[in-house]
Amino acid sequence: MITTLISHDLLRGALELERTERGIIPHRLPARARAQCADAQLAMAESQPSGVRLVFRTQATDIELDVLPTRYVYAGIPPRPAGVYDLLIDGRLVCQSRAGSGDIVTIDMATGTSSKQAGPFDTLRFAGLPGHDKRVEIWLPYNETAELVALRSNARVEPVVNDGRKIWLHHGSSISHGSNGDSPTSIWPALAASLGEVELINLGFGGSALLDPFTARTMRDTAADMISLKIGINLVNTDLMRLRAFTPAMHGFLDTIRDGHPTTPLLVVSPIYCPIHEHTPGPGAFDMDALATGKISFRATGDPAECKAGKLTLTVIRKELQRIVQQRATNDPHLRYLDGRELYGQQDFDELPLPDQLHPDGRAHRRIGERFASLAFGSEGLFSTVRRMR
Repeated sequence: MITTLISHDLLRGALELERTERGIIPHRLPARARAQCADAQLAMAESQPSGVRLVFRTQATDIELDVLPTRYVYAGIPPRPAGVYDLLIDGRLVCQSRAGSGDIVTIDMATGTSSKQAGPFDTLRFAGLPGHDKRVEIWLPYNETAELVALRSNARVEPVVNDGRKIWLHHGSSISHGSNGDSPTSIWPALAASLGEVELINLGFGGSALLDPFTARTMRDTAADMISLKIGINLVNTDLMRLRAFTPAMHGFLDTIRDGHPTTPLLVVSPIYCPIHEHTPGPGAFDMDALATGKISFRATGDPAECKAGKLTLTVIRKELQRIVQQRATNDPHLRYLDGRELYGQQDFDELPLPDQLHPDGRAHRRIGERFASLAFGSEGLFSTVRRMR
């Protein structure tokens, strides 16, 4: 078996690699951005490699990847299945694997404390692959940190230097991050990227799409041919700001991106349909009755009457986002608005309800991804012309 150094040449979707004593951790925010926010939720989210994948060409029939995952579990709640690693050959899903060991972080919702239990790394084996020269992609799990220890194969591995695909840079909440999706290639941004034949950089951060200036600067400084922002749900369920603060913050976020991408097609996407926050502001909270039965579910705790004082709901945010984009579009012809309910609306909720009242399941992820691909990359979509420029 040949051991290949894991480096930027083999990784896509990561903005920075952290060298550790055992291997590397792909990060989706650079160290400078991470240093400006001590929030544990963001630290967890950005280190979970949603959209990050190893990409290379090889004739190998056997590939091994040593990984050390870090998983997060809630005390009193049955642990969710380990994250999935998807292996694709020439764009087609061939096999999947999970790491059985790793570090475990247990979060106690009742006390607000957490504890960590260290574990060994695991070896994922992908055997019996076809022996011809092929493009191999190993997509890392979206829902656990994946420290990459070693990559081995029974034939040489070569990086894919340039395949002509355009880069789509996306930022959003846990729904963009992948929450409740089936696997890393079936979360909606990954599926949309596949259908649109573009390279994805996914800056979907669970609980952390909050118009942070460091995220805007990261997007400003990241090469991209098309950009999208899916904004709203986290601003409501964190109860982070009022309408007075939201409007200039949104303008400032867009201004910063435009400093680095003045004419790049930019699509602003409002929240999908979510009944608990359509007309009820945050903060959002765990449903403790559901937790008592071993299930995770969410509820809105705000008072709709407070909207008169500027509290945000999804309805308020959609209206204001559309107004902001319309105002700016008079001088920015490459800016467009997409109502998130075109991706997942009330009728979709009736058919494919949100299992925890907040996040879509695997089937809904697929529907959202297919619709986004059609609306953004289709013949009338904002990204259609750029995507076809090879």
